[in-house]
Amino acid sequence: MAQKLKARLAAVLPSLRALGQWAGLAGLTGAACGLAGAAFAWCVAQVAALRTAHPWLLFLMPLAGLVIVFSYRAAGMANDSGTNRIIASVRGGERPPVRLAPLIFLGSVLTHLTGGSAGREGAALQIGGSISAGIGRLLRLGDRNLNTIIQCGMAGLFSALFGTPLTATVFALEVVNVGHFRYAALFPCLLSALIANSIPRALGLPGERYALSGLPELGAVSLLQCGALAVLAALVSIAFCALMHEAGRLYQKHLPNPYLRAAAGAALVIALTLIEGSGDYNGAGGPIIELAVEGQVRAPWSFALKMLFTALTLGAGFRGGEIVPTLFIGSTLGCAAGPLFGLDPAFGAAVAMIALFCGVVNCPLASIFLSIELFGGEGLLFFALACSLSFLLSGRYSLYSSQNIVYSKLEARLNHENTH
Repeated sequence: MAQKLKARLAAVLPSLRALGQWAGLAGLTGAACGLAGAAFAWCVAQVAALRTAHPWLLFLMPLAGLVIVFSYRAAGMANDSGTNRIIASVRGGERPPVRLAPLIFLGSVLTHLTGGSAGREGAALQIGGSISAGIGRLLRLGDRNLNTIIQCGMAGLFSALFGTPLTATVFALEVVNVGHFRYAALFPCLLSALIANSIPRALGLPGERYALSGLPELGAVSLLQCGALAVLAALVSIAFCALMHEAGRLYQKHLPNPYLRAAAGAALVIALTLIEGSGDYNGAGGPIIELAVEGQVRAPWSFALKMLFTALTLGAGFRGGEIVPTLFIGSTLGCAAGPLFGLDPAFGAAVAMIALFCGVVNCPLASIFLSIELFGGEGLLFFALACSLSFLLSGRYSLYSSQNIVYSKLEARLNHENTH
């Protein structure tokens, strides 16, 4: 009897050691990412308000671009690939250096200050990945544990900024290898996300939440209407990914000098802003998302303009994320197109926002959880249908060229294809 008990305890001991190890490591990572995320969120909010109060800051965008390019070159990271580098590092690629965190922090703040069209969460993945990689190197973790702690950092910063710990956890696990989910990293990433999320909330920085309105009765007709809108969102997600990659390629082809590239991109954004006149497409665009999910859209083509502004900004070398612009594009698309399919514009905005997010990141589970954390549990089946269709139809397109699709989207077979 004693021997059996001893054997069972011996079998459980590795799990207990892992629990203790990752409770400490994920807790430390979550705390560091929570503090960094709170500082980053506060700075971005402050400079966005400053730009709104002083529109002339737009004309400093060329100078901001030159500063960003210089800072990356001075730090020996002129060819840094941003979020793609973080994703590749989880698969054992080159680990992000700690100096990436202040670089992307500064670059993103300058981009938002001067009116570049960019988000925050893509930058968060880079800040979190570099901070956690630094912690891992300091503690001399092995390669496998280093991979896990980088994912903890990704989940932590994403959660701190967005206020969606479950989405952040699943996204960090799902985005690296589509179709392959490392369950061993589930507890560490979730703990990191929960701790990181608690710090900005305790400091009074709110997470993202939207009221869901216009929810139809569940039935065959409403599911078909929702499915049709999801198909449209999938097509637009392909167009957005292609535009983002093509913009970067064209900039580098015609303007190989990074300083000229940044200055030219800034000039294009300034010119388009003056022509368009409203300033709605500068910065992340949070207020426009809020209007869209309330059923209001400034123009039917708002989604296309945001795509153009974002591609011109990030393709030129400015820093920031693509996720909030993706939500802008999806919400304004759904608000304008939803009534064409018989859906309430507010509900159409919510569905297309989640579906388009799924299409550009290839993370259907994280997208479904995002719908719950942003809108609550109502309408879950509509969101799940929209995500599954968008994931299927978006093919190999992705915002992240380093993403690997392990299993085919079309049949039950190993795939191992890179996205494009």
